[in-house]
Amino acid sequence: MFERTGVRADDPYGGRQPTSHERRAGQPWDASYLDGPAPWDVGRPQPAILRLAGEGAFAGAVLDAGCGTGENALHVASLGLKVVGVDVAETAVSIAREKAAGRGIDADFVVADALHLDRLGRVFETVLDCGLFHAFDSDERRDYVASLASVTRRGGDLYVLCFGDVGSDTCGPHPVSQEELRAAFKRSGGWSVASISPDRIQTRFDAQAAPAWLAKIERI
Repeated sequence: MFERTGVRADDPYGGRQPTSHERRAGQPWDASYLDGPAPWDVGRPQPAILRLAGEGAFAGAVLDAGCGTGENALHVASLGLKVVGVDVAETAVSIAREKAAGRGIDADFVVADALHLDRLGRVFETVLDCGLFHAFDSDERRDYVASLASVTRRGGDLYVLCFGDVGSDTCGPHPVSQEELRAAFKRSGGWSVASISPDRIQTRFDAQAAPAWLAKIERI
């Protein structure tokens, strides 16, 4: 249902509506991976994800929503967990699969729309969003949060690492406030925000890493 063998030249979005980020950029997500690494693809797991993994935050079946070329998902899978990474960018998914094969790591990578994760037909005990939430506008966030709820098992955990409006050196695109995170993940939608703490996201455009929020959100 999710696999596509190629994107038609006259429809680079594969039949879906372009996201607000894609409309601003004037190109689909996939184009970011065609001429070398994307600005957010640093070629290694994010330090925040390494720390979470070291603390035992990931358990059960794990979903990485917006996995890119798979570095975070591959690290979690290397710990012996069952991991599925999904991304709408076919080129990124292809690169992630090549990495998994080359490293001998058992992880699944699927071309999928994060706004329709219910089509995966399964649920996960842990879900990771590293750098996707902040790319959506307010209307898309509503749909995305509902999409996440459809695949996160009750009692499971969602970790969101996003560009944040914390500190005086805010430089990431689309920085998110704590209030926006809490407003998106409401109890009425089946969520409970357990914690939000300042962190950093490494990128290719900022050697010092960009200010971020790391949120732990429980599915209730």
